Amino acid sequence: MREQRAERGRGERVGALTLSKRDVRRMARTEKRARQDAAKAERAARRSTGGILQRWADARRENTARPGPRGWNRAGGAPAGMLEDLFEVQGSAVQLCGFFPFTAGAGLPVVGVPLGYHTRRRSTVCADPVSWFTAGIISNPSAFVLGQPGLGKSSLVHRIITVLSNWGTIPLVLADSRPDYVHTIRALGGQVIAFAPGKGHVNPLDLGPVVAQLHQIADPVARKEALDEMASRRLAQLKSMIGMILGRPLAPHEASVLAQAVHMLDPELRTAPVITDLTELIRSRPEGLRNVALTYDDPAAFDARVQGLLDALVSLGPSGPYGTLFSEPTSEHLQPGRPAVFDISGANKNDGVLMAAIQSLCWNLGSATVSAESHLSRAAGRRRRTYILVMDELWQVLRASGEMVHFVDTITRLNRGMGIGQVMVTHTMKDLKLPEQHLTDVAWGFVERSAMVFLGGLAEGEMGNLEEAFALTDAEVAQLSDWIGEAPVDPWTGKAGLRPGAGNFLLKTGKEAGIPFHTQLTRAEKPHTETNRDWDMTNHDVV
Repeated sequence: MREQRAERGRGERVGALTLSKRDVRRMARTEKRARQDAAKAERAARRSTGGILQRWADARRENTARPGPRGWNRAGGAPAGMLEDLFEVQGSAVQLCGFFPFTAGAGLPVVGVPLGYHTRRRSTVCADPVSWFTAGIISNPSAFVLGQPGLGKSSLVHRIITVLSNWGTIPLVLADSRPDYVHTIRALGGQVIAFAPGKGHVNPLDLGPVVAQLHQIADPVARKEALDEMASRRLAQLKSMIGMILGRPLAPHEASVLAQAVHMLDPELRTAPVITDLTELIRSRPEGLRNVALTYDDPAAFDARVQGLLDALVSLGPSGPYGTLFSEPTSEHLQPGRPAVFDISGANKNDGVLMAAIQSLCWNLGSATVSAESHLSRAAGRRRRTYILVMDELWQVLRASGEMVHFVDTITRLNRGMGIGQVMVTHTMKDLKLPEQHLTDVAWGFVERSAMVFLGGLAEGEMGNLEEAFALTDAEVAQLSDWIGEAPVDPWTGKAGLRPGAGNFLLKTGKEAGIPFHTQLTRAEKPHTETNRDWDMTNHDVV
């Protein structure tokens, strides 16, 4: 039995294969040599089939339909080095229900002036009221810019008008009170017109020589329509200025006498009278004015009914506080087709009535000139020029008189009807809050009707009805509030850097999600956008 067990053990050892360490090393060397021989043969085959360009071509043919997540990760394939990170968005269950996880973000339209980069995506943000309107992205060519002082509102507008000017759109800055835009317009080869007491004259009854050319329109219906519009603009301007002087709106009989007197002096808008002509005509008590005033053959009653009107006209005349500013023929008219700015920086900024009168007059002159040229172009069958009107420091006009709200509303509505782009600028929604609620509603309507609104840094108490009108989210409100912080000071140099919100804006179009972007000025722009020229700034080199 012992012999049987020994024989069985010898059989098991023979059946099992046992390799020594030497055998294992020998087999590894053999496999390595085989791999090296195969690689050498492959290299030889590649050399025989062509160079690197041929191999790349072969690889492209093999992998045409099989790109990886970052592109074709092979020789000559140029795989992407990075993937854009997704950013977090939020919405209600009603808005997002059914989308998760199948959402895909849409890119921003690359249409309009390149304003800067998206603060989250770092993609380029392009926008302006004229380009977006012509592309059908917005419904009317208007924009409103809101933001606290010193955060870059004027710089943003500078960027818009500079690029649009290069693209053929003509900028008109209607009343520059600081001045902020004079250097830019002059650099664009534009016209700088200065209006202030002792510096230039502007006749509120003269809308410019281009208005007189409306008589050349052959179609009588179109001619009458154009002349009626200009007459309406002229009368509205004069009524608003007289209302500012009186501190109240004109009574119905005063407005009627004024309209009739202007019509008697210049019924066809051919030769513009001056304020003194108007004053002398009313003082002469012609029968036509007496009949309009319902005083007929009673001169004393007529004098009593027009006394307030005459008081205001005397104030606007050479004997009034503004000298010959409004009582002489206009010293320089707008030249159609050329960038222009009305420089009113020489006016006394402490005189709110004067500032509002000059500002409103410049706005009316600019928009009337553009509208008249549009009528002429349409009648001649030629392509009309595109203008963009800049109306800065809106608060100065609105605070001068409650009736100025309706005047500005009329001007802006006429501009939209003529297809003229416009940008209105003020600091906060509090600037549009007026003594009477119905006037506040009209002023807030300027912002609500704007197709695009650029919001700079604002405190929560300065947003007015923006949260309701544009559906600002809590995150957007917090972002706007964060942008109003003060600039940090370097303890070593004693110089302040940029404010955290300088150049940052939130672009809102209706109730859609806002587009936060940052505008970085180029070296060529900085000399023309400096608004602290009167100060010896020590941090002028901060970028």
